[in-house]
Amino acid sequence: FWGEAGSGAGLALFGLPVAIGALGFTGAGITAGSIAAKMMSAAAIANGGGVAAGSTVAVLQSIGVLGWLCPVLGPSAGSLDAPGTSRLV
Repeated sequence: FWGEAGSGAGLALFGLPVAIGALGFTGAGITAGSIAAKMMSAAAIANGGGVAAGSTVAVLQSIGVLGWLCPVLGPSAGSLDAPGTSRLV
């Protein structure tokens, strides 16, 4: 039983950031022409030109930047931002 639960947690911990990166939310920012870019555009239009902190796009970009650390560290992960990166949340 625990082996199955552990493998599921491992898949969520590492698989989810990989899937989010495939959508275009990456450590280098949102990939041009990707699903993430379309989501960001729609969010910015709906929000009067900017992406709101805490929005779906902002959270997904944070996971894209931090990768597997985001689900582990949660909100405290902001202190791990690399120099020269910008956070959306």
